[in-house]
Amino acid sequence: GPESAGSEPGPAAYGRGGSRPAVTDADVLLGRIVPSTFAGGAFRLDMQAAEGAVAKAIAEPLSLALDTAAFGISEVVDENMAAAARAHAAEFGMDLGSRDMVAFGGAAPLHAVRLGEKLGVNRIVIPSEAGVGSAVGFLLAPVAYEVVRSRRQRLSALDTDIVNRLMEEMYEESVSVVRAGAPDAALTESRHAYMRYVGQGHEIAVSLPPGPYHAHHAGVFREAFESAYRRLYGQVIDGIDIEVLSWTLTIAAQGRDGAEAGTALEATTDGERPQTQRLFDPSSEQKADAAVCLRSSLAPGDRVQGPALITEQQTTTVVSSGWDASIDRFGHIVLERKP
Repeated sequence: GPESAGSEPGPAAYGRGGSRPAVTDADVLLGRIVPSTFAGGAFRLDMQAAEGAVAKAIAEPLSLALDTAAFGISEVVDENMAAAARAHAAEFGMDLGSRDMVAFGGAAPLHAVRLGEKLGVNRIVIPSEAGVGSAVGFLLAPVAYEVVRSRRQRLSALDTDIVNRLMEEMYEESVSVVRAGAPDAALTESRHAYMRYVGQGHEIAVSLPPGPYHAHHAGVFREAFESAYRRLYGQVIDGIDIEVLSWTLTIAAQGRDGAEAGTALEATTDGERPQTQRLFDPSSEQKADAAVCLRSSLAPGDRVQGPALITEQQTTTVVSSGWDASIDRFGHIVLERKP
């Protein structure tokens, strides 16, 4: 945010001269991070610096206990995320309680359970290597290239010759790029058009069939748009023309199964790892002993009862008292609410 401590010097707990409290400082004080295993033991967290930063900036000015002040920091962050998710769900008519949450990144597993509680989610998946999920995704994702071209066309006067020439140009450009990275792979093609009712300010992405296109495809495009529009908004608008603002074509090389990504990291700090740690419980607003587990020591089928901390080199998964965790056959952590 605009008042963030920034990456340099970073949270006070990093011991690099930071004096302003960050979310990481709050997580440290709440017991969500195991200091001896943080970043694979690469450096030690400064607990006293985290306490001092939170006390000076928040706890003392507001006459709050230190744990309460840290919890307040965390709650603001989690509620901001929850509000964004609720708005997104409402816009698309989603029932979040019937959906699973996937949490990846260095900090997401620390906050996933609390966010899930706020959203009414009952099942959360922490993928293998969640802390470096973007890097893993980049390495595993198939080579692909998307081309976008703006050509405004009303369906009532669709010029399929223009559209076909456009698609041919985009296809040639996409294939030339993908073949540079995957010269022998089988290729897949997908097409979309960004469409709206004439007069609207926003368009929606509509999947298109493969070409070439002919006069009757104006009706095909209309049906595809109305189907997508109805899924999003529950109804269509009669008597108004539909227009396409831009067209996209994506060529992708077939990649290997992403399920192969699940691999355990070697434990480097097992000898220093505490067996339990005091963890702040939002339901009671008190700290209680939580088991500390190394993710690399857990095998598919293993179960961990909350409260617990499942720690690894890049992140820690918080399992609150109202949740249990299990390891699925791919090595992913699956968090589920207790009955």
